[in-house]
Amino acid sequence: MKDELIRDLAKRKEKIRRMGGEKQIEKQHEMAKLTARERIETLLDPGSFVELNVFSGSLELQENVITGYGTIEKRPVAVFSQDFTILEGSLGEKHGLKIANLFDFALKLGIPIIGFHDSIGARIQEGVNALRGYGEIFSRSALASGVVPQINAILGPCIGSAVFGSALGDFVIMSKNPNCYMFITPPQIIKAVIEEEITAFELGGWQNHSTRSGNCHIVAEDDLEAIGMIRELMSYLPLNNLEDPPRVETEDPPSRLTPEISETIPEDPMRSYDMREIVRATLDDHQFFELQEGFAPNAVIGFGRIDGRSVGIVANNPRNLAGCLDLNACDKIARFVRFCDSFNIPVITFVDVPGYLPGIDQEFGGIVRHGAKVIFAYSEATVPLITIVVRKAYGGAYLAMGSKHLGVDLVFAYPSAEISVMGPEGAAEVIFKEEIERAEDKKRVREMKVREYLERFANPYDLASKGYVDDVVDPKFTRVKLVSSLRILESKKKKIPAKKHGCIPM
Repeated sequence: MKDELIRDLAKRKEKIRRMGGEKQIEKQHEMAKLTARERIETLLDPGSFVELNVFSGSLELQENVITGYGTIEKRPVAVFSQDFTILEGSLGEKHGLKIANLFDFALKLGIPIIGFHDSIGARIQEGVNALRGYGEIFSRSALASGVVPQINAILGPCIGSAVFGSALGDFVIMSKNPNCYMFITPPQIIKAVIEEEITAFELGGWQNHSTRSGNCHIVAEDDLEAIGMIRELMSYLPLNNLEDPPRVETEDPPSRLTPEISETIPEDPMRSYDMREIVRATLDDHQFFELQEGFAPNAVIGFGRIDGRSVGIVANNPRNLAGCLDLNACDKIARFVRFCDSFNIPVITFVDVPGYLPGIDQEFGGIVRHGAKVIFAYSEATVPLITIVVRKAYGGAYLAMGSKHLGVDLVFAYPSAEISVMGPEGAAEVIFKEEIERAEDKKRVREMKVREYLERFANPYDLASKGYVDDVVDPKFTRVKLVSSLRILESKKKKIPAKKHGCIPM
């Protein structure tokens, strides 16, 4: 069944491609859109789907959502899929209870929950009963958070209260289909209230949510690619919080050297580079499953494997905003670290951060509160934590990005690392202020004092002598070092004080 669906979809897309023309784009997306049942059959292993609550609804009209369970690569998952062809997928009380019952089932078995969203929102005819349906789903999703992974695919409309069902999960995937969008308030109401005109796709399509709002973690061309992304994402995750992620056999040797890292890092500390090149160099088969690529690109997060183990990657990216931490980057990093900690996935952090992004907007926007989220996430984490300082690590941003002082297990630094309370230019101006002011050639003396500061106070060997860095590593041994570190930390048992939960600065 699955192979037939894939072949049929490929034929339909190829036919439209041959037709050509911009006017065919929307038609192509429509033809690439699967039915509710096809989505489930394509996602799961052939013949593994078992439907639940088949007769929920009246005898004349069954409820317009399909729920059940099956397997992905022989691993069990629970899945629901809204059917837009019946009442436009609108959610009524029994629709909501059907999904809520699936959550109860998944929690009882400890298996992930995957949802396909394709609905215009609450069924108005049912009034508050429809809202009860949403409430039952929301409460179950909150209880399931950190217990089983929750993945939501937005493959059609997701409007009004429905959006919170997707946002409460762990990952959101959106299709580029022009009829795929999510928002709380529809364009016609926005126009009526504040007299602003915008289309549904401009308001809630993938471009907005993958680059501005941050609500979308993965963008797919169509239904089929979205389903493929879900299957790949699942390969990095455990079934629940009591299990470890699956190990994968790899032919990439643990002893492989990474000399290309040295070539990636510019000699000039003011030049940018793409940190993702360093990340890929260290991972098994150079495979990196990046999340939220277009949102806060100055920070990089995603999954990979080292020695066959799933790992979470956090990194600054000097290619954007010099790798500074801003409001969105802090939220992006903190949420991902907490997810990894919930599901027993080690976190590897690559640091090149000159500080927090300066600016009035950042301060008024609450950079203090947002920055504290990162510190909170690393400090409470119990999974293996490994940090590599690639180049700059200054001030409070150095502390936040997985420093030894937050309880990180192992911290390594490259010889190119500059670790200091502030940038060398600013520090030299403070420490050597009088000497610079007395000098005839202030520029030359300032440059000399900056070099002196770097050599005396900001080099990684000084930090290693204090115990803040465990080792200064040649970049070509990065992968080797990470493999050995993960092997020794595999048995880590970190205890935290007994409490109900912490109060992260939201």
